[in-house]
Amino acid sequence: MAVISVAVCSFSLFAADTYNIDPMHSTVGFAVTHMVINTVHGKFDEFSGSVVLDGNQLKEATGTIQTKSINTGVERRDNDLRSPNFFNATKFATITFQSKRAEKQASDTVLVGDFTMHGVTKELSLPVTIKGPVKDPWGNTRIGLQARTKLNRKDYGLKYSQALETGGLVVGDEVELEINAEAVKAK
Repeated sequence: MAVISVAVCSFSLFAADTYNIDPMHSTVGFAVTHMVINTVHGKFDEFSGSVVLDGNQLKEATGTIQTKSINTGVERRDNDLRSPNFFNATKFATITFQSKRAEKQASDTVLVGDFTMHGVTKELSLPVTIKGPVKDPWGNTRIGLQARTKLNRKDYGLKYSQALETGGLVVGDEVELEINAEAVKAK
């Protein structure tokens, strides 16, 4: 009996834990250059995801963004971004990330996985910093996640482009993605 108890305790010490993203305390945002002179910021209001930690080591993550939820604070621009000019939110309702592996690079963890946007899937490296865990006032265990990376929107079929008289593009090709999230340990 003692051997079984030790085996069960050992297994639970090394079991991986799943944390679900808390959308009320999280942001999935982006930034892109506009007319070479400014950076426009936006976010997605509807998203979900989870991460798996083995001890303090990030092992995997998944995420889904609803493209119709894009929000730059300007309704006319948001409607254009939902249109076939950009995301075509009716045809391509989600953006997804599914990690394939976690690589340790110095003190950071880089998730490498399949990123699918606008019907195109490419491998993406996503450096992630984890903070915590901490206990919240309601007895839940939470972690914080921060991730930032860049991608070329044209690689994913978002090809709208208009040249300026002075050179450059109305909308830049490079997009910076930024995730700031809290996740709650699944019970």
